[in-house]
Amino acid sequence: MNQQIHRGSLLHFPKSTIDPANNYQYISDGVLVVENGKICHIGEAKAFFSDRTNQQRLEQGEVELHKGLLLPGLIDSHVHFPQIEMIASFGKQLLDWLNEYTFPTEMQFSNPHYAQAQAGFFVEQLFAHGTTTASIFATVHTQSVDALFEAAQRYNARMICGKVLMDRFCPEALQDSAESGYRDSKTLIERWHKQGRAMYAITPRFAPTSTPEQLAKAGQLANEHPDTFIQTHLSENLGEVEWIKELYPSCPDYLGVYERYDLVRDRALFGHAIHLNSREYTALSRSGASVSFCPSSNLFLGSGLFDYGAMQDHNIPVSIASDVGAGTSLSLFANQADAYKICQLQSLSLNPFESLYLCTQGAATAMGLSDQIGNLNAGTEADFIELDLMATPMLQQRLVRCKTLDEQLFAAITLGDERLIEKTYVNGQQVYQKGATSCGHNSTSGLHSSLNGSMSSVR
Repeated sequence: MNQQIHRGSLLHFPKSTIDPANNYQYISDGVLVVENGKICHIGEAKAFFSDRTNQQRLEQGEVELHKGLLLPGLIDSHVHFPQIEMIASFGKQLLDWLNEYTFPTEMQFSNPHYAQAQAGFFVEQLFAHGTTTASIFATVHTQSVDALFEAAQRYNARMICGKVLMDRFCPEALQDSAESGYRDSKTLIERWHKQGRAMYAITPRFAPTSTPEQLAKAGQLANEHPDTFIQTHLSENLGEVEWIKELYPSCPDYLGVYERYDLVRDRALFGHAIHLNSREYTALSRSGASVSFCPSSNLFLGSGLFDYGAMQDHNIPVSIASDVGAGTSLSLFANQADAYKICQLQSLSLNPFESLYLCTQGAATAMGLSDQIGNLNAGTEADFIELDLMATPMLQQRLVRCKTLDEQLFAAITLGDERLIEKTYVNGQQVYQKGATSCGHNSTSGLHSSLNGSMSSVR
């Protein structure tokens, strides 16, 4: 029997809900049992160790004891792995930023060795930030997708990724065509989708950089492979929305472009969705698609304020995402803090349980994966993290005055970042420990070298 027993305080959302603040499970002295990469038991430590065999395992040191809080692994629903090296690039809004920073950076991924080194670094940085699953944009190059999935499979991590489709309004070196994009994507789907824990996303960058012919081929792919994901951008920037009107004048709006080409359905993940009209909200609510709220990116590029209240009113599934490299941190805790501030500017206070839900069970639900990830239920994949709530002197001082779990959680979200992450587990195996040397690309210099060569409650 290949079992690992973890003892500590546990917090998760065991089911999908519209009211996370009243539907969480917290066990102050709990046990999580993992077998063959899956959780097989969650419960009270007292009851578990009342069994003599389990008590003997505790006495023999076979139980891993955690001082911190155990949570499900975080889920980042919208991130660009090639852009991690251009994070914090100064001074442009979306369309200029793409041309000045993004496209030149992505050209480098024509080199397979470069793509492999960046992919390895990116995956390890996800783990260091507490993220165990992400929906990832690669570049137009097929080798960038291969590199990402190869890096993820070294840890048997559940990752979603796709080759960018882009056949206009970009440098020639980054252009594919409607036919080559279809052909390359189909090959990648056959090579990677559902191989181990890999999942493929059909990935038109955004409607302006694809011709109608390419979007039609993307829709054809989506119909041929209905269990794949679709990921793209929607109404991020007002200039972009105006551009769509010029490029697709017969479509009612931005979302209408994707609807025309059969790209709005279950497992379609739309990044941003800031500047929507009433028809788009209604159409999204009926579609089964979901929206990725990218708070730090929206603030950094000055794109606008995401209307979370409107999403709630229309029952549109939402998750929180980093959107690195426009986003300024892979930490979904830092992004939760920015999400709170954006909501405050619109007279809405985002409850800390709700924001954590949007990075765990809520994200898994939006992706149709809540039977596999996003919670600590028995039967789900054993992706989880240990949170050090005393990670910084400021947190230590603040938590002394916190009287309730929601106060502690809000303080961690507001004052925390990747320093909160003590350990990360993927498929039941530890893949990160704070302060320890990582398995591969454990430092920036190493990367450059590689590139150059007992209280419990259920509510």
